[in-house]
Amino acid sequence: MARSRIRFSLRTLTLALSPVFVVAAAGGGGGGDVVVLTDDNFDEEVGQDRGAFVMFYTPWCGRCKKIAPEYEKLGSSFNREKSVLIGKVDCDKYKSLCSEYRVSKYPTIHWYPKGSLKPLEYDGPYTAQVFVEFVNAEAGTNAELVPSPSDIVVLTSENFNQVVLDETKNVLVEFYAPWCAHCKLLAPTYEKVATAYKLEEDVVIANLDADRYKDLAEKYEVNGYPTIIFFPKSNNAGETYEGGRDLDDFINFINEKCGTSRDRKTQLNSQAGIVSSLDALVKEFVSATNDEKKAVLSRIEEEVENLKGSSARYGKIYVKAAKSCIERGADYAPKEIERLQRTLKKKTSCLMAVNSPIKGG
Repeated sequence: MARSRIRFSLRTLTLALSPVFVVAAAGGGGGGDVVVLTDDNFDEEVGQDRGAFVMFYTPWCGRCKKIAPEYEKLGSSFNREKSVLIGKVDCDKYKSLCSEYRVSKYPTIHWYPKGSLKPLEYDGPYTAQVFVEFVNAEAGTNAELVPSPSDIVVLTSENFNQVVLDETKNVLVEFYAPWCAHCKLLAPTYEKVATAYKLEEDVVIANLDADRYKDLAEKYEVNGYPTIIFFPKSNNAGETYEGGRDLDDFINFINEKCGTSRDRKTQLNSQAGIVSSLDALVKEFVSATNDEKKAVLSRIEEEVENLKGSSARYGKIYVKAAKSCIERGADYAPKEIERLQRTLKKKTSCLMAVNSPIKGG
């Protein structure tokens, strides 16, 4: 989160004070509670004093990507079990290791009993609950599936108006029924939408069990499931979402409607910090003399006063950067850009150091 804020500040500064220079943002991620196995550590971790459940995968495998969240839930469920290791092997990187264990399709999942490198191939369903049940049966453990925290706001008849009709929020609401197959299919994607916008103060991703709260479903003329309605700050009646059901479809819709700049990983995208209505003033500010800059700053401040939502927040950063440029002179922008780049590099190095050690039992 700190890294995203630094990238945002750096991007806004470079865009505001030097339009031809853009610093791009990049995402990252760790391995959670699943141990990353390699040529170097496989024999040290597997076949020792604990059982091991190991998934052999490739980054380009569609089914592997689909299973990944379920497998991470499994890892979280066993993170305190010293007698079990949950691991994974990237067969694109470690081809010889995968060949040694005769892995010919992806994903392939093996169970290695304690003290043995002779695997039992797993052939059950690829769900976290069944994974947990299988490992418990083989290892003699009694772990329970750890529920994943949700970023979706659950609506009821008691809180619906308070959340949805809040004039300071843009709210996307899914009206669903527990028995609806299409709703179940949408659920993982909708959860990712909620996660993508959890840091946006004026965006809420919510759902309502329309089977239980039929009066609210009738009020908003919900006739099928799922029905998704967007309630912008200025429209309490809402507007039916008619877009696609892929994550990128939702991301694009919300960014357009709410003026946000999020991507599917909750990071700020390349448009974050850009306020197009300020472009002409920024160019004028950059080319102005020191005396002229003060007059242009006043006009920037007036324009920012008319902005709303995330644009208003970004606009304040434009004003702050312009003031600093006037107060500290022409060297301020390049020096501040250099400082932010060093900070970003340091944060990235620290994160890499934290994520690099192999987690043991």
